Amino acid sequence: MDTMTATQTWPRPRGLLLDAMGTLIGLRRSVGYTYAAVAAEHSIDVAAGAIDRAFPGVLRQAPPLAFPGLEGDSLLQAERRWWAERIDAVLAAAGAAVAPAALHDALFDRFADPLLWHVYADVPSVLRRWHGAGLRLAVVSNFDRRLQPLLEGLGLADLFGTVVVSSRAGAAKPSPVPFQVALEAMDLPPSQVWHVGDSPEDGAGARAAGVRCLLVRRP
Repeated sequence: MDTMTATQTWPRPRGLLLDAMGTLIGLRRSVGYTYAAVAAEHSIDVAAGAIDRAFPGVLRQAPPLAFPGLEGDSLLQAERRWWAERIDAVLAAAGAAVAPAALHDALFDRFADPLLWHVYADVPSVLRRWHGAGLRLAVVSNFDRRLQPLLEGLGLADLFGTVVVSSRAGAAKPSPVPFQVALEAMDLPPSQVWHVGDSPEDGAGARAAGVRCLLVRRP
């Protein structure tokens, strides 16, 4: 059964949950390009291609980007530490020198810059159409507190009633917890909500929360 046939049997939703990276927004240049450029500013020579080859595996092996019970500065410091460990692992896998703390901070801050990101061309008009039709919209993402300002800088934040990130929710997809946090904020039951994402974790987490899921597959 193809997606169109499947969705024709689903009741019309009152709300939509949307993944962020790979669904709504993406990087203008590869992770490796930015890592290599920022590393060079700190006198570390590493090839962008080596970073790009290492990065996906490091993320797959990482613990969830989720910190139950933390807020404010404590949450921010936990996010920075999590990413510092990933940066160290990626650089080691790419054969580069050990990163100084200043490089950890520089990379964390660089990826908070909206100029590094772009909104996929099909997204703005679709979101505005859904928003104008009265659908409640929320973001559910395995990311951190940088996402809200990114969405603001990219002109999308005003379309969402809530933005749930795994670091603050205390659990990451495929856990149902981030979805449940969003459903509570939207004041809607799972049966009246769909999720749109791009990864197996999106599908598994949505199903665990009782939410129907559609996966987009971008080039």
